[in-house]
Amino acid sequence: MFSKSKINDPAPNDADANKPASSGHTAAPAAPKQNEFKASAPKAKPPASVLSSDLHVTGNMKTTGDIQVEGTVEGDIRAHLLTIGETATIKGEVVADDVVINGRIVGRVRGLKVRLTSTARVEGDIIHKTIAIESGAHFEGSVQRQDDPLNPGAKSAPAQKPNPAS
Repeated sequence: MFSKSKINDPAPNDADANKPASSGHTAAPAAPKQNEFKASAPKAKPPASVLSSDLHVTGNMKTTGDIQVEGTVEGDIRAHLLTIGETATIKGEVVADDVVINGRIVGRVRGLKVRLTSTARVEGDIIHKTIAIESGAHFEGSVQRQDDPLNPGAKSAPAQKPNPAS
């Protein structure tokens, strides 16, 4: 009978180029190629970076991961999850999706979720989407709710105005 010519194929691939043309009536299904996309298993989340209590850092830190601070930092910190230990002191701005404060911060705090535990000492403004302050926490500054506190140019949530009765 007739065999299909490789010349008229719109986009021959490498696997087809190495096979001879078949003249049979039935075609076997092609085996999957080795380089085809396979869904990979999700990567394990790396552990938090820990700055021990005897460490003093001068300068800014930025990561997309998690940081646990037990020492002293003079500078700004930006992270996904930031945990300030009881022995920690931060002098600078803190920006994170989640902020858990057990120690001392002198500076602004920006976070989607901010939590001040009973041992927290904060001197500065807190800009948040949600906040929790435990009894015994010490706080001097202002608290402002924003829908997007991680973006410094974001406006605070507009106050709901009562609608006049018709």
